[in-house]
Amino acid sequence: MNVNDNGKIRRVAGQWLVAATLSLPLLAVQVAVTQLLHDNGLYTGSAALAQEEEGKKKPQETRRTPALRNQVYERLSEAQVFIENKQYTEAIKVLKDMEDDTGKRALNSYELANLYNLFAFVYYSQDDYPRALKAYENVAKQPDIPLAMEINTRYTIAQLYFVMEEWQKGIKALQDWFKVADEPSAQAYILLGQGYYQLKDYNNSLKNTLIAVNMYKDKGKVPKEQWYSLLRFLYFEQDNIPKTIETLEEMIVYYPKKEYWVQLSHMYGETKDEKRQLAAMETAYVQDLLKKDRELVTMAYLYLNAEVPYKAAKVLDKGIKAKEVEPSSKTLEILGNAWRQAQEVKKSIPVMAEAAEKSDAGELYCRLGNVYLDNDQFQKAVDANTKGLNRGGVKRPDNCQLVLGMAYFNLDKYDSARKAFKEAAKDERSEKYAKQWMQYMDNEIERQKRLEEEG
Repeated sequence: MNVNDNGKIRRVAGQWLVAATLSLPLLAVQVAVTQLLHDNGLYTGSAALAQEEEGKKKPQETRRTPALRNQVYERLSEAQVFIENKQYTEAIKVLKDMEDDTGKRALNSYELANLYNLFAFVYYSQDDYPRALKAYENVAKQPDIPLAMEINTRYTIAQLYFVMEEWQKGIKALQDWFKVADEPSAQAYILLGQGYYQLKDYNNSLKNTLIAVNMYKDKGKVPKEQWYSLLRFLYFEQDNIPKTIETLEEMIVYYPKKEYWVQLSHMYGETKDEKRQLAAMETAYVQDLLKKDRELVTMAYLYLNAEVPYKAAKVLDKGIKAKEVEPSSKTLEILGNAWRQAQEVKKSIPVMAEAAEKSDAGELYCRLGNVYLDNDQFQKAVDANTKGLNRGGVKRPDNCQLVLGMAYFNLDKYDSARKAFKEAAKDERSEKYAKQWMQYMDNEIERQKRLEEEG
């Protein structure tokens, strides 16, 4: 096993980041009903039913708005009471009766705007988005209504298109709104960025998302987590790793979640900044944030790459005992090698034996046999290498035969040793070494004979 194979870890990094960011939650469509309407000044309560939202800059355009008559106000208030009590059927009846009025009771444009505004609220509350949209469009069509009311209604229309996942129409409506809006908010830019994201127009999405993020920063405010998540995805999609890292570094200051530490670690790996790659992942680990199998195995790999095998072994050992890491043959192989590199041979051997037993191939048995040989456990070396060769799937059978020959030699089983060395010599990569061992063995046999004769 090549524990220094950072390439494999970096390939996994990209997959993880994409998986995490592809599941970005919609920023606009999850807005609550009351928030959607209150934020836009379209449902302000009975005491302010016919008033414009205060505190906003007055638009430059002036309009002569028709008056809201007392009797109309009272009937709208009646409908609104029904709405507040969620008696939508009764509210709709009142509103339809008003809509059907003719003659002197006919509603003027401003009264109709308030009427359709309440219609829209009822339909939205019932998740009837098409009817709510039509009602808001009727609000916006009315002549001589307050400009702020028209602008806010058009913004809500754009939001409803997003709720209905009609992204292109939502973008068009929002672009029209931008033309008349007074000082668009950061939320409006992020909504536009979200729309472009849904259409996979990542360049325009990035442009508008950046505007929103920078607007917040300029005011000393912390951009919302979802905004950062979208920004991170867009940079990554453009393969702009430095900007992806920069965004993640900002995110963990305000939103220090596990997934951001893990993703930051992977991005450092992309730039081959191994020290920071390890540091970011370790930060998540010491906070006990890493619980998944692949996260803990990656943590162990990073420790091995940094030549800290003892910590790598401890991570896997603890994870297996906590049942957070699956004790597969591959994972046990990593753990066994980590213990071995940490000079913890007694801990390494049983782990490697379990790994070999679980493996379909005989390669791990041959590696285990080599460990047994190094520790003068010659019979176990013979048994392990024999199992490995019998099971098959050994990358270098010649090496396995060499170890087997040396183990037999140390057990004074010279015939078996010679047979193993001859098998090893069939591979030109081991031929010279195998012949040297056979020559050494012949000399040793001869020396032993002379000693016996002299004795």
